[in-house]
Formats: sequence, structure tokens, C-alpha cells
Amino acid sequence: MHIPTFRYDRAIEQLCGDPPTWPEPTNGISEVRLAIRYLSNNPLLKRMSPIKTLYVDIVDYPGEWLLDLPLLELSYEEWSEQIARLCEMEPRATLSQEWRTFLETVDLTSEAEDSTLRQISQLYTDFLYRCKEPQYNLSLLQPGRFTMPGEDLKGAPLLEFCPLLKIPEDYNDNSLYAEMKRRYESYKEHVVKKFYQAHFSSFDRQIIFADVLRAFNTGYASFVDMRDAINMVLKSFHYGKSGLINKFFGLKIDKMLFAATKADHVTPDQLSHLESFLQNMLATSHNNATFEGVSSETLALAAVKCTQAAHTTFQGKKMSCIKGMPIEGDKPIALFPGEVPIEVPMPEEWVEGRFHFMAFKPPRLANVHGSGLPHIRLDHALEFLLGDKF
Repeated sequence: MHIPTFRYDRAIEQLCGDPPTWPEPTNGISEVRLAIRYLSNNPLLKRMSPIKTLYVDIVDYPGEWLLDLPLLELSYEEWSEQIARLCEMEPRATLSQEWRTFLETVDLTSEAEDSTLRQISQLYTDFLYRCKEPQYNLSLLQPGRFTMPGEDLKGAPLLEFCPLLKIPEDYNDNSLYAEMKRRYESYKEHVVKKFYQAHFSSFDRQIIFADVLRAFNTGYASFVDMRDAINMVLKSFHYGKSGLINKFFGLKIDKMLFAATKADHVTPDQLSHLESFLQNMLATSHNNATFEGVSSETLALAAVKCTQAAHTTFQGKKMSCIKGMPIEGDKPIALFPGEVPIEVPMPEEWVEGRFHFMAFKPPRLANVHGSGLPHIRLDHALEFLLGDKF
């Protein structure tokens, strides 16, 4: 009762508005329970109770929070070293300059003061926000609550710490370094563990979403960062008995869906390429899950289809296109957004202009309650995730 309800009704109102708009992105946790009534095909169950009910609990939360899971296996020093290495490479080296420059002027062995802690953590948070800007589109941003704190932690002192570039050898318990370390450990215990224990303990099906097309538009560095972030999270899950998620939370996943989003932003003949690319991109994590006995599948999905398939003629040849309303325009356009590679291109092949996967406005919907939302392969996803329950 203490968890906000996912406002499906409000989202539908926005999608069905005039003009239609996309619902606000997830910035906190919410839940919804679906009750699905069905007729059983089992002869024995038909006699006892022909109509059965399947309850499906769906938990919605910012994807950024998943990035905190790997912290449970890292000491403060190990995490600091990991972030320091990332900041040696572009674009992080430039984006983190202000934070790193200020950090070099701070005596970490001096007595901890709230004003200094607040200033350092704010500079680090600003750096993370810069990493999220569209021209960089970086994904591996920890801690996840720094850029997506949720209403419960916004402005909390618990978020006033950051990684360090150098670890002091001598320090006392009242030092700035000691206080940063305490807050890091407290963050893991009271935020990360608490979140997973409260909401992950009963999960048995998992969906991993990846916006591959956005990484294509941004470039190779963005793609590598997204790939590393997803694989890092999935490595932490390790679905066997010795895995972190099982050890701490007793989570037993038996089905996992890898989903490439925005399938309506590519031409229909490219859907299989999008699925193959995602499968190759996450091959290690996919294989580890399969080895642990988890049934997995890869799909290209669009929860709300906002384009239509079209065709045009170019140099005498018929070419597949998509047609839709650009997010920044007021007239529909038809375009060929580009081919999706099956394998990851070499770094030098990520040339500017090779990919142009445009964002579109949602379609105008006249009778969503009667015909439902137009989608791509959402029925396939539901069959994989829930089909065996019927």
C-alpha cells in the first residue's frame, strides 16, 4: 500500500490527447497488478474450477537504479579505482575536468565538513548529468540515484559522496575520506540492498531493455558504454546458486527476455538484424543465463508503434521506408533510416551520418480502449513471458 500505483490511465490520456504526447519518463518506483482470467485446457482443472486467474505484478523503476547492483561487490576503494580509469578516457576525461580539478585541491585527510562534501558530490553529479546529454549518451553512470534520486532521496545527505582519484594512506575516522567511505557503505546497505530486497525477492521473469538505435546515432563510445553497463549489471545477477542476486535476495529467474526497443524506428526487413545485433552484443550474458538454466529470447519490440511501413523508388529500385511524424515537426515524413548491422562495426566504421534513426511523435489514436495500442511483437513477448502459465 505504500508504493505508488503506476498511472496507466494518465499515460493513456497523454497518448490519446490532441496532440498526442509521450508519457513522462520513469523517475521513481511504481507498481501495477494485472488479474488475467482464462479458461483452463487442463481436463482435471476444468472440472474443479474452469475459470482460473493469473496475477501478474509489474514493477516499474528507472533503469539507472540497476547500475547500483554491481556496487554490492565493490569496496569503496575498488569502485573509486574503476571510476578513475573510466575518467582517463574520452569523453569522460573532458566532461569530468571540473570535478577532478576541484578534487585535487581538497585535503582528504582533513576533518569532514558538510559544505565540502556537498560541493564535491555536486560537481560529480553535474559530471554525470553531462554524460547523459544527447551528444554523449553514456550509460555507465554510478551511483544510479545521483541522476535519478526519486522523491525519497532527493537532497538527502546520503547522496553526498563521490569516488576518489587517489586513496590517502594515513587518515583518521573524522577525515573527509573516512566520511565518504561511510556514506558509500551506507548507500549500499540502506538504498541498494533495501530496494532489491523489497522489490526483487519475488521476481521470476525479467526483461532487459536496450535502446540500441540511440547508441547507433551517437557513436562507438556511446555503444561501448551501453554494452558494458548492461553486461556489468547482468554479470552481477549470475543466476546460479553462487550469484550475488541469489545470495542476497533469493531471486530465482527462470525466463529472461532481451528486448531491443523502438522496433518501429527501422524498416520491417531490418527487425531480424536488430535482434541479431542485440544477441551478438550481449552474447556473454546470454550464454551465462542459458548455462544457469534460464530460458531466454531476444526480440525487437515497440510498445507503441508510431510509424507505418512505406515504399519508395530510388534509382529505379523499390526501397523500404518508414513514415511518421517527427518529434520536432508537424508534417509526416517518409525516410530510409539506414541498415542495422548484424555484427558490431569496427570503431572506424562508426562514421558520422551512417545512422539516422529519428525520433517520432506517438500516433493519433481514436479508440484505444476498443482496439488497444498499436505495437510490434508485444504479443510475442507476452507469449514468451507468460504463455507457460496458462
